[in-house]
Amino acid sequence: MKSFICTTCATQFAATEQPPAACPICEDERQYVPPAGQGWTTLDDLRRTHRNAFRRLEPGLYGLSPEPRAGIGQRALLVRTAAGNVLWDCVPLLDDATVDIIRGLGGVSALAISHPHFYASMVEWAHAFDAPVFLHADDRPWVMRPDPAIRFWEGETHPLGSGLTLVRCGGHFEGSAVLHWASGAEGRGALLTGDTIQVVPDPRWVTFMRSFPNQVPLDAERVRRIVGAVEPYAFDRIYGAWWDAHVETDAKATVARSAARYLDAIAGRG
Repeated sequence: MKSFICTTCATQFAATEQPPAACPICEDERQYVPPAGQGWTTLDDLRRTHRNAFRRLEPGLYGLSPEPRAGIGQRALLVRTAAGNVLWDCVPLLDDATVDIIRGLGGVSALAISHPHFYASMVEWAHAFDAPVFLHADDRPWVMRPDPAIRFWEGETHPLGSGLTLVRCGGHFEGSAVLHWASGAEGRGALLTGDTIQVVPDPRWVTFMRSFPNQVPLDAERVRRIVGAVEPYAFDRIYGAWWDAHVETDAKATVARSAARYLDAIAGRG
């Protein structure tokens, strides 16, 4: 039996003899099944054709992502702390070289993932590093490979220690979360946002969407909820879900300014 991986969203499924009939994550309106139809791969196949590229983004923070692109193309972020490293979001590829590099950086003590589009091969990562995976309980139905390593947290925040806090924002998914890193940005604080708060090509702005590929906006109430969820935290920098998707400075004001522009636009005041 094989744990098949959806080629569109890169989510790994529980082991079966044959590929699943469909990918529920891609059939949801927030994602899509491509015109050519549903496709599947495996971790062994990815290991033959891909490698993970690493970048040091700032002291204590590394990014990694498969090359060539796999699935949605997101990167994962490794936050290094004295109490143990946290992998934020996940990628589908895990190979021996990646394990060696990350062990050299101190390993992984826990994984935390923003929302179902980035679940990827999270169970493989959890087993490789003997680490728990923290997911918000509201997104439990989207787990395609259940495993005892998965721990569902509830409520609005969940501390991970060493100045790391998971914050539920909702919006993109009910359980969509960000990770607040108090020591990031040289102590000014950073948010690791996935695409719960999406950094756009002009890094002076961010945006908020129910579906990015299908261009379905969020309503005003949900946008206000996202902004309100991060308001109590100090952060000067945002790291989004893709390479170079960063707000380098003044990030908290950027979120507030961007939300105001968004709300004006959907209200017809733009």
